[in-house]
Amino acid sequence: MQAWPMTAPGPTCMFRIDADRLRPLLHARLRALDVDPAGAGHLVDSLLQTSLRGVDSHGIQLFPHYVRAVAAGRVCARPQPELARTAASTARLNADHAFGHHAGAVAIDAAVEIAREAGLGAVSVRDSTHFGAAAYFALRAADAGMIGFSFTNADALVKAFNAREPVFGTNPLCFAAPLRDEGPLCLDMATSLVSWNKVRNSRESGTALGGDWAFDRAGQPTTDAAAAVSLNPAGGYKGYGLGMMVEVLCGLLADGPVARELLGMYTAPIEARRHLGHFFLALDIERFVPADRFRSRLQGLVDAIRALEPVQASVMVPGDPEKRAAVERTRDGIPAPQALLDAFAEAGVPLGGALRS
Repeated sequence: MQAWPMTAPGPTCMFRIDADRLRPLLHARLRALDVDPAGAGHLVDSLLQTSLRGVDSHGIQLFPHYVRAVAAGRVCARPQPELARTAASTARLNADHAFGHHAGAVAIDAAVEIAREAGLGAVSVRDSTHFGAAAYFALRAADAGMIGFSFTNADALVKAFNAREPVFGTNPLCFAAPLRDEGPLCLDMATSLVSWNKVRNSRESGTALGGDWAFDRAGQPTTDAAAAVSLNPAGGYKGYGLGMMVEVLCGLLADGPVARELLGMYTAPIEARRHLGHFFLALDIERFVPADRFRSRLQGLVDAIRALEPVQASVMVPGDPEKRAAVERTRDGIPAPQALLDAFAEAGVPLGGALRS
């Protein structure tokens, strides 16, 4: 039996970082860059939540990159986002190149408020930047008692089905809904088979890729991380189709660049602005069914699935691996290799005070 998929742990870890001790260090570095306090708050909250949930590819390891991006001007330190209501249940946000974590939080919170009035709220976002983990936003809606969806487009890294070249990004989607007895049910997935971060990690460590992860310039499967230029869509043509759906929601609805028009996160000059698009949706459960009944029935469904007889590993529902990781990492700290400590020091955030003894 194939084990439940987990995010890549990265290189062998030698250190543990205490999230509570790290938080003020990150805020101090952002203050030194004159980052808007609201933007800094959402960035730090998202990165720490994501690392605690075990999703290392979109957690604190990205902070040094974000420091370089805001220092270079790709990310606007003091943005002026403009939110415009377009109908009873819709709005659009010009993010003004804010941290995507900030823009996304503004947008999903607006979607929740609109949903309280209209039953559902949909908000498109343009001129944004990398927004980290999609779960951060859908979970905000679920914590407010709503069903939440979040989507973003990204630079072209996923090979078009049966083509030689990549066309869409990893274009993640996230769905979250409140449960009665625990944190929300949360499905957060890329539309590629693996994240590009796994290729980057393999390049740094000199290890081979999984045989179905990536393709070379000729569009052929490769296990050589140095030769990889594109990723395999999850589920073949189905994942490719989902990636296109996300592109429609995040690029075309926002009237922004799409697919191969988007600049690369790491390949474009660090000062170049990327004009990413996002899309958020909140549904007010009470407009369909009493919320208490919904949460109770969803809890029953989740519990029934977990109680199924396992073949080998335990039976889980989406979000269970992250919930388990959050318990362990809150207790023991976020695992980190020496390379991450070095990257933070280079970005002006020595982590000595945040390390667990």
